[in-house]
Amino acid sequence: MAEFSEIKYEVRNNAALITLNRPAMMNAFTGTMMRELVAAFDKSDADDAVRAVVITGEGKGFCAGADLSAGDKTFVRGGSDVKAKSGVTRDGGGIVSMRMFDSLKPVIVAINGAAVGVGITMILPADIRLASTKSKFGFVFARRGITPEAASSWFLPRLVGMQTAAEWVYTGRLISPEEALEHGLVRSIHEPDDLLPAAFALVDEIAANTAPVSVAMSRQMMWRMLGASHPMYAHRMDSRGINARGKSPDAAEGVNSFLEKRAPNFPMKVSEGLPDIFPEWVDPEFS
Repeated sequence: MAEFSEIKYEVRNNAALITLNRPAMMNAFTGTMMRELVAAFDKSDADDAVRAVVITGEGKGFCAGADLSAGDKTFVRGGSDVKAKSGVTRDGGGIVSMRMFDSLKPVIVAINGAAVGVGITMILPADIRLASTKSKFGFVFARRGITPEAASSWFLPRLVGMQTAAEWVYTGRLISPEEALEHGLVRSIHEPDDLLPAAFALVDEIAANTAPVSVAMSRQMMWRMLGASHPMYAHRMDSRGINARGKSPDAAEGVNSFLEKRAPNFPMKVSEGLPDIFPEWVDPEFS
């Protein structure tokens, strides 16, 4: 029996390729998809053969947002939803985005078609987003009588600025890939056949040149510091990081491979654990 029913997962060319797999429904988001995406990130974190995660959609769409097949009851939360200790129901997109935020591997999204509602908000914690010429985006929540989710009120203004985020959310209009590129929501635009190769080219560059543990640490350092109140927090963290890594076998290999003009072969593995360089970081609970 297949491990997943609403996504596909395979390891290809140093990457965990996650494909949203409900093409007949434009890959609309469900509770099952939420749980499978979380499980897929657990798999990719534990696999040292995976240097990055690439996410795309099957068929013409990336993700058309929440599955609306329940009609006007779509956004009424039920007893099977994930709840915090206080009894407050957590939104499913946020569960995915928080797991993506914690990923130990870089996350690259190849947006092959429409990414609307949760289809765009859940991938805001990705490191790099590439768009197809066939893509479009929409923060359509106010047009459905609800509000943004998936922690997008934190991520979106940091990515595109408050003014752009406000315009996109308040109007709920569809956004072209060109506008998304102009404001930094996506890194580049590609013809459909070139989209996945471009994503895998980035994975290849990461895998060929960098230490897995260094990349994992760097990812967490940058994301966590987005909310720091003073650069001194970053200075403390950076100092701990460079002290821990400077005496590591990876650092010795990085220097020696450079001096010997050869490709590096970094020995340390992400699965063996990362140095704790975040003593001030408090991982907040949903309560």
